[in-house]
Amino acid sequence: MHLDGITKRFGSLTANDSITLGLVPGRIHCLLGENGAGKSTLMNILFGLLRADEGTISVGGNVLHLENPKQAMAAGIGMVHQHFMLIPVFTVAENMVLGREPGRFGKLDLNGARKLVRQLSDRYRLDVDPDALVEDLPVGIQQRVEILKALANDARYLIFDEPTAVLTPQEIDELMVVMRTLRDEGRAICFITHKLREVVAVADDITVIRRGKVVGEATPDASEGDLAELMVGRAVNLTVDKAPPTLGKERLVLTDFTVANAAGTIVVDHLNLTVSGGEIVCIAGVQGNGQTELAEALLGTMAVIHGTAILDGVDVTHMPPKKTIEAGLGFVPEDRQRDGFVGDFSIAENLVLNRTTSFSSVGNLDLGRIRSNADERIEEFDIRTSSQSQPVRSLSGGNQQKVVLARELSRPLSLLVANQPTRGVDVGAIEFLHNRIVKERDRDTAVLIVSTELEEVESLADRIAVMYRGRIVGVVEPDTPRDVLGLMMAGVPFEEAARSVEKSRTEHADV
Repeated sequence: MHLDGITKRFGSLTANDSITLGLVPGRIHCLLGENGAGKSTLMNILFGLLRADEGTISVGGNVLHLENPKQAMAAGIGMVHQHFMLIPVFTVAENMVLGREPGRFGKLDLNGARKLVRQLSDRYRLDVDPDALVEDLPVGIQQRVEILKALANDARYLIFDEPTAVLTPQEIDELMVVMRTLRDEGRAICFITHKLREVVAVADDITVIRRGKVVGEATPDASEGDLAELMVGRAVNLTVDKAPPTLGKERLVLTDFTVANAAGTIVVDHLNLTVSGGEIVCIAGVQGNGQTELAEALLGTMAVIHGTAILDGVDVTHMPPKKTIEAGLGFVPEDRQRDGFVGDFSIAENLVLNRTTSFSSVGNLDLGRIRSNADERIEEFDIRTSSQSQPVRSLSGGNQQKVVLARELSRPLSLLVANQPTRGVDVGAIEFLHNRIVKERDRDTAVLIVSTELEEVESLADRIAVMYRGRIVGVVEPDTPRDVLGLMMAGVPFEEAARSVEKSRTEHADV
């Protein structure tokens, strides 16, 4: 399959700029690039979800005219989506027949679907129950269902769009095995990711995209540093330089901390955790296990139904956000565009959003002080902008995140809570943000990081608290083996996980 000169525009934004790419049967082609680089847009064009403005897609010299996913599937293209395209209240077999109805005599052939699920599960060792409800399945198994849907159509060209975002390390390893098996059968695989470790582990061919353009190609023996440099355009330090922590007093103490969502479901369940000044505690876990609700409850935007949160000796359990901020909490939200800034406001205005009273005089905003503050923060946080009056919406993702962090760190803090602090940020900005978070730790601030990126957790953490279904499974050291962390992320207590990993290693050594 060959993609030639693919261009896609959304208004003034060129998401894909004359991209040329080849997918070869029997090879895994990794499409590497930061979030927002244009990877998913390109694959949505290939799967018929979007139409290119320019360029062609061809197989064996024949040009394909793809206007919808059904045509793509008929051409032998399958896609495993980043956000699962499954109906939660349907069984696995029922999901399999979606788009393939009707069956024999106008009726759905559910028995045939069940048989197909079992055959494909056995063939690829996916272990999926055809009669299980999708909503009852762990996310790792749901992804297997997505793979089965693609294989059920006998797809010869398989697209995996950021498939590891919600998986434990063990599930990622299992996925890599499945991808290699499919490759060895002669299928062409396009693997979209921004994770360098995964690219090096599985790729046969590597294409790097930056800002909608192909900026280079690499071989699997390329170092992670070389790949990062291609992604960013300059050399990047992929490790976080930090000294051992110097612990201060206990700043945040959570006791039986319990939070329910709007439906009344317990999402943070009697959680106990202490974070001291001068340390970074990272919450690790597969997304959807209560981490976001924990962070938002600390800010005061979700109700705590039981337990307490004590910050520097003050009970902040039921305080509204304004009061928790005044008590010394800095907060970096999971979704910066929704909760972190006002896009149409200037950089200068966003840098004082939660402290307007500190920049007021006799009830009026002191515009001179606001401008002076903006000049200082822009320089300190290396915010790349032409002017402090530039709307934040027009900045890159990394610079938007710098604005949010600059605002939160522009005052003395007792506790910094950062939820996914580098999501959608390029590698170069990640390097800066990580160093700035460590600097805040060294000011005796307690830092609580929520991240689904295990590499980020391992790099930043002084301690790792693993969260599963609203509870802390265990608190461990940052050098804890990745496979132990993976089992803990699936709900296995630390000691049991450590024994299981040690037993597995011993058995492999004996073999």
